[in-house]
Amino acid sequence: MKSEDGVAIGQSRRESYGQRGLTPIDRYGVMLSRRPILHVVRQYHQPMVLDIGCGYEAALLRDLLPLLGTGVGVDVSVSAEAKAEPRLQFFEQPIEEAIGHLSARRFDVILLISVLEHLWHPAEILAACQRLLLPKGSLVINVPNWRGKEFLEFSAFKLGWSPAVEMDDHKLYYDKRDLWPLLVGAGFRPSNLRLRYHKFGLNLFAVATNV
Repeated sequence: MKSEDGVAIGQSRRESYGQRGLTPIDRYGVMLSRRPILHVVRQYHQPMVLDIGCGYEAALLRDLLPLLGTGVGVDVSVSAEAKAEPRLQFFEQPIEEAIGHLSARRFDVILLISVLEHLWHPAEILAACQRLLLPKGSLVINVPNWRGKEFLEFSAFKLGWSPAVEMDDHKLYYDKRDLWPLLVGAGFRPSNLRLRYHKFGLNLFAVATNV
């Protein structure tokens, strides 16, 4: 059985987010995430940032370039324009494969923006992120919650405002009670977790700081 983009259910996807372009709803969602992400990144001086699931255009990494030392992006396909940026490096592989090629404890900030809901084994990726962070580094997560599921599916399946292929690739949605134990299990201390709802209460935004 295959999804709309031709990927067999249970296998890794073959296209990056935005490879077929972004809808106005997608662009608006990206804009709403930008401010809290910038707040975290600006706490570090020229940080090394890893963007897992960076998207075809690596738009967030490229937007952050004035603040970065260097940046690393992971996705199955990345545009030539993004790869031309001299301070950015990319791993064009499924997340589960690329994570093994990254050196331990290199990064000040790791971004998982609208990615966790697409993963078959989120606990393993979160634990890998904890190992890849420098001391005092931050893992930044944005993920749709169960309330957001209703809006996203209505937008995609009924109105056609969002790409249905992305919604069909979702494995799980996360409220605080879902994400908190995964982060603790990944090695983050409860005292270093900050979780809040945003985007009109349809998404969960989390920052986990490493010890």
